[in-house]
Amino acid sequence: MLLRKKIPTNKRIAVKIGTSSLMTPQGKVNYQQFDRLAYVLSTLNQSGKEVILVSSGAMGVGMDKLHIHDRPKSIPGQQAISAIGQSEMMNLYSRFFSHYNQMVGQILMTRDVVEFPESYQNVKNTFETLLKMGIIPIVNENDTVAVEELDHATKFGDNDQLSAIVANITQADILLMLSDIDGFYDQNPSHNPDAHLFHTIEDVTDKELARAGGEGSSFGTGGMRTKLKAAQYLLKNNQEMILAKAEDPTILFDILKGHEIGTYFSRHPEFIKEDIDE
Repeated sequence: MLLRKKIPTNKRIAVKIGTSSLMTPQGKVNYQQFDRLAYVLSTLNQSGKEVILVSSGAMGVGMDKLHIHDRPKSIPGQQAISAIGQSEMMNLYSRFFSHYNQMVGQILMTRDVVEFPESYQNVKNTFETLLKMGIIPIVNENDTVAVEELDHATKFGDNDQLSAIVANITQADILLMLSDIDGFYDQNPSHNPDAHLFHTIEDVTDKELARAGGEGSSFGTGGMRTKLKAAQYLLKNNQEMILAKAEDPTILFDILKGHEIGTYFSRHPEFIKEDIDE
């Protein structure tokens, strides 16, 4: 709890939300969730915080828009649905945020943008300008062009990784990752009611990654491994992350007050000192 005392002083906040948190179990757009998220982030932004939102959901929203139940297997099919879904998703965000008198701006990224110095600086400048204008950047991967088959690396791999990179580019004080689970447990809480929630993690090691399960396991399918990888990336850059449940976005108010919610990935000062000494 002591470590979280500094969280209320954080000014620049990156928030990431996944597709499952924006859609109903039936694959329909969860309009109430969009509204709640817009309300919370608008309130934070208008209270003096600088807010960046990394949002998945283009594929899910696109499938709902086209009344498609099965995800296309071909890359062009997936890209076409993502293109439709991204447009519709930004329309939803614009409508809900405008209800709270909050402007938003879209930033679509590919991996190569952050790997070339000039492109990196350009996207950094865009973030800084939007934030200075009081506008919330809404970030997603540019799925219409980002594919693994291209010769140059264009794909981030997942939006958990993208959110960590965005938090690093913008030098956010903290990344708040909203998911379908309360935090990081020592085992799958869906299968074991005695699973223990870790309130604080100082370092993501192979031990923690093993607890998350493999990419194809039932526990890993929810993305816990990719979330730990994102936390690992941020910790190495002396940044912080909190993983918490997305069910009610108003939980962000309590998190930013320093309440012990979710799992807090933060390094003690001695960890940081060791890195400097090295």
